Amino acid sequence: MATIFKLAKAQKNAADNNEKNGEVSTDKKSVKNKQRVLVLSSRGINYRQRHLLNDLEALFPHFKKDSKLDTKFNLRILNELAELNNCNNCVFFEVRKHQDLYMWTSKTPNGPSIKFHVQNIPKGARRSKPFIDHVISFTIVDNRIWFRNFQVVEKDLKSSDTKVNDKNISLVEIGPRFVLNVIRIFEGSFCGASIYANPEFITPNQKLCSIVMFAFDNLDSAKE
Repeated sequence: MATIFKLAKAQKNAADNNEKNGEVSTDKKSVKNKQRVLVLSSRGINYRQRHLLNDLEALFPHFKKDSKLDTKFNLRILNELAELNNCNNCVFFEVRKHQDLYMWTSKTPNGPSIKFHVQNIPKGARRSKPFIDHVISFTIVDNRIWFRNFQVVEKDLKSSDTKVNDKNISLVEIGPRFVLNVIRIFEGSFCGASIYANPEFITPNQKLCSIVMFAFDNLDSAKE
């Protein structure tokens, strides 16, 4: 049996024991702070970025998907869309030149908000595999956030020397996988003063310009 079902069974047994002892559980009476996240993208999204968006929607059940946004300049309208959909958080995928992907995450309507540059999405990325138990890994390497999703695989040990409850647990990566590079953190929701700016961030246009200049320099040296 998977770990999630074991936890559910243990919680049920604990609740039954409390009822037998005359204790009333206060979990049902507690007020829950429900967090709903609005997820949408701009126009021009390609298949890899669309698969990533669908995987994140399936991975987090509190996500609520909306249609594509026509504008890329007036992002304050996202606060109104989040309010209309009864969401208090927003994730926006901004696509430029059909290849550069930027992800906005915001606490609507007052902020703060953060802008990431999404990198290292695999070229052959497809929809993530189904899972029961999973572990999400956030690793900080080279001033970037590396996101990985692993499935918890449990196999019973059939050896006669071991106990029945012993299990062989392993992790299998099922996706999605990507890397987030922080660009800027804003005080408001999709606007406001800058709280933090990444001094090491290089835009894709600057990288392309340096590659072109390097190619021209090699061409000139070859002619000489």
